[in-house]
Amino acid sequence: MILQFFAAAAAVPAKTAKPAAAATTPLQDLTGYWDASVAWVNTHWLQIGIAVAAGLLIYFVLSMVRRFALKHAAASDGDMSLTHIAGRVFNKTKSTVLAIVAIRLVAGYADPPAMILQIIQFIFTIAVVMQVAIWAREIVLGLIQRRAADGQNETLSNAMGIIRLLISVALFAIAAIVILDNMGVNVTGLVAGLGIGGIAIGLAAQGIFSDLFASLSIIFDRPFRVGETIKYDLSTATVERIGLKSTRLRSLNGELLVISNTNLLSKEITNFAHLNRRRVTFMLNMIYQTSPEKLRELPAILAEQVKAAGHEFVRSSFVTFSASSLDFELLFDVFSNDFDEVVAARSDVAIRVIEALAANGYEFAYPTQTTFTSAPDGTMIMPYPESPKPRSPSTKVSGPS
Repeated sequence: MILQFFAAAAAVPAKTAKPAAAATTPLQDLTGYWDASVAWVNTHWLQIGIAVAAGLLIYFVLSMVRRFALKHAAASDGDMSLTHIAGRVFNKTKSTVLAIVAIRLVAGYADPPAMILQIIQFIFTIAVVMQVAIWAREIVLGLIQRRAADGQNETLSNAMGIIRLLISVALFAIAAIVILDNMGVNVTGLVAGLGIGGIAIGLAAQGIFSDLFASLSIIFDRPFRVGETIKYDLSTATVERIGLKSTRLRSLNGELLVISNTNLLSKEITNFAHLNRRRVTFMLNMIYQTSPEKLRELPAILAEQVKAAGHEFVRSSFVTFSASSLDFELLFDVFSNDFDEVVAARSDVAIRVIEALAANGYEFAYPTQTTFTSAPDGTMIMPYPESPKPRSPSTKVSGPS
């Protein structure tokens, strides 16, 4: 069987081998491209001329549009308006990019060789992707500056350097991936590597990035601003400076408090700057000997004094029976965000209340305690001897005769 197989194989005529293609040198390739280009120019000179004229017209129109947009943006009011941001974006538009766009739009009409069309397409892709990345960076930075323009200029100027760096790295990395993907490169491994590298950097600088993002949260969300008084945890202080890593507060006693931005935002913050009214509460202690009629009249007297001082009366009511007093509550609102005015109003109302209660026969209670002493049989014993009864003037004292 084996001998018959080899015999049959030997009987099959061998296929005629094709001659190998002659290898070409780079110089020969360049010469061939040149000859093809010259032939294309000689054949399509009319189409090329029309395409060049159309390309120049498109470039001129795009340049005029950019110039008009820049002029309109320069005449806008405000440095951080949307028109100003649009002007910044158009100002970053390169003339080279406009020329490449014009060439790409008219290249198909001239019917160039495949190699020239591929080169134009490659240059067009790189130019457009990079230009879009530059536009995106200017838009993001402009919106950030617009958002944080009010009262945060110092903090923003300190943070803009690192913000610009982070945004530029992110956008241009995306642009590079898009360009490589359009060139046919498999970018899956590159994207995975960038992701792993970003995670490693984030873990290594976790504390720094945490305070940085907290600072950006303060700038954009604006829970407080420089010069405002806030209550943080158990401290009441005025904000002096908002930095990239920490915020400096000046307490009411004069101490300088330096708190990291992360810790500052992790606690409850009370901002006193946006109060259009402040509520004042008084607790009035009346003696137990006050008659019920006077107790019923007391809320009206207190309301009258608050309104006479020019403030809004909220309520006044009986609260509780204390150990040595009858307690009444007085609440009123002062319409001011200046704490000094609130303090002055509180003192004015307090003095008015004291004068009114004294004029109407009210007495304030103070802590008192009464001790009663009794004999073993339960008879009450006075703590001091009883005074003798005074003699009548008509009583005569007889002396010895």
